[in-house]
Amino acid sequence: MKPKVLGRRKIIGWREWVGLPQLGIEAIKVKVDSGARTCAIHATKIRYLEKQDGEIWVSFVVVSQIAPRRAMRVRAPLVERRVVRSSMGHASLRPVIRTHISLGGDTWPVEITLVNRDPMGFRMLIGRQALKGRYYIHPAKSFIQSKAREEI
Repeated sequence: MKPKVLGRRKIIGWREWVGLPQLGIEAIKVKVDSGARTCAIHATKIRYLEKQDGEIWVSFVVVSQIAPRRAMRVRAPLVERRVVRSSMGHASLRPVIRTHISLGGDTWPVEITLVNRDPMGFRMLIGRQALKGRYYIHPAKSFIQSKAREEI
């Protein structure tokens, strides 16, 4: 399937499947949210780990939306803790990691905040910083750059 392109940018739907290869996550369904500044992923059981060299890592569990009993513990270096305001206006201090995201044949680094998104419809959001200069969003279409697949 040839990617849909407008100018130099690819077109994506309001929801897509992405991979987080550095975290070992092959596929997770995301909501593309140009109203959100950063990416956010549903994370539970968040723990901070200090390595021997003093570097702080964060360990957390990502739970499949399709099969809630399917969960995966992953680790990544902590970039910082950042105050983020939710769409409901609530501010919270969230851990931030940097990892690569894969979509439509492209892979690039992004920052992702870790938060409990249990009440939300999607386990992950892709915010506008991650999309800037890469994609146009088609608000009425889904899965333009990805095919539905099994999550986590």
